[in-house]
Amino acid sequence: MNNTRVVITGLGALSPLGNDVPTNWENALKGTSGANRITRFDPSEFKVQFACEVKDYNPADKLDRKEIKKSDLFTQYALYATSEAIEDAGLNVNTCETPYDIGVIWGSGQGGMDTFEQEVKSFSQNGGKPRFNPFFIPKLITNMASGMISMKYGFMGINYTAVSACATSNTAIMDAFNYIRMGKAKAIVTGGSESPITEASIGGFSAMKAMSTRNDQPQSASRPFDINRDGFVMGEGAAALVLEEYTHAKKRGANIYAEVVGAGMTADAYHLTATHPEGEGAYHAMKFAMDEAKINIQDIDYLNAHATSTPVGDISELKAVMRHVKNNDDFYITATKSMTGHLLGGAGAIEAILSIKSLNDGVIPPTINLDNIDSQVPANIRVVNEPLEKDVDLVMSNTFGFGGHNSTVIFKKFV
Repeated sequence: MNNTRVVITGLGALSPLGNDVPTNWENALKGTSGANRITRFDPSEFKVQFACEVKDYNPADKLDRKEIKKSDLFTQYALYATSEAIEDAGLNVNTCETPYDIGVIWGSGQGGMDTFEQEVKSFSQNGGKPRFNPFFIPKLITNMASGMISMKYGFMGINYTAVSACATSNTAIMDAFNYIRMGKAKAIVTGGSESPITEASIGGFSAMKAMSTRNDQPQSASRPFDINRDGFVMGEGAAALVLEEYTHAKKRGANIYAEVVGAGMTADAYHLTATHPEGEGAYHAMKFAMDEAKINIQDIDYLNAHATSTPVGDISELKAVMRHVKNNDDFYITATKSMTGHLLGGAGAIEAILSIKSLNDGVIPPTINLDNIDSQVPANIRVVNEPLEKDVDLVMSNTFGFGGHNSTVIFKKFV
């Protein structure tokens, strides 16, 4: 690949920790949990009755009436976070030679789950009479977030949606990185969104025994690397990043947050839902990303781990990490899903933003609820459980998904 540099010039976020980037970062450093009893529906009959919901969300703050009417919640979340990122970057069709220079590569694992659930319920309640909403399909399909972002801003370049389960956002970021390096775009809006706090989604993941059942202690339920972890906590929201070719960003005087320097993706080819027990695919995703960045593990200041708080998954990721770290006594890991919950297809994007803020501010956000660290965690892996002031030049972020998808992205402090 050529030496084209790709930088990040805009950030936007909507998550259980806040409805903009500054609030997300502030609450992450405070070690705030986004978990509470589910309010979206009555969860009384469900085994899992809590999640990390977006709070005080009003789509009319950033979306017009027609956009709200035509879009599922996951698309609304995408538009909401993107509006902050676009404004932050000062990006519009006039900043490029043509509107074809700006693309959108978005990510969502489930798409319009809420719309699907509502329409099927309505169909059943109407005695099987086919009275479907004319917006049913446009609201349902996963690519509609990228489509509506392009329509809102007039971006006519590359446009599609990536789907690789919980690795989705990193996949989208990696694709945007590569398309810009290939000269196919000057700037790409990327990220991910998910709205999975629905009866079907909560019920389905619960049936798989994938989620924590600490209904009496929701705020302490997500506890990556803790010996008493019992599954992930569902989260929702969106995060958006503007990736841009460096000389283009510099020419227009854009603020540059960080640089993307490496990305890798692999498949475990092992199991529908379980990670490879030795982290084989995860190891190589990290290796490929570091090889591309021309660095090794000793250069990484910390890893924002996938670490969802599942008994098997957390340890398999650590096994992959240890194949790289070996005897390095200064390797730091944090698991921000302990606060945000697991945003599925949106996870990598919100974790990318927290990683980039760490580069900018010289603080590693904490892993909360780490009361008793699992004895399987190696002694030379330092799981950060309080905000840690540290010069951060390189951050590696992992996301892994059902189907065996592994995706790693490396961010570098911009100099």
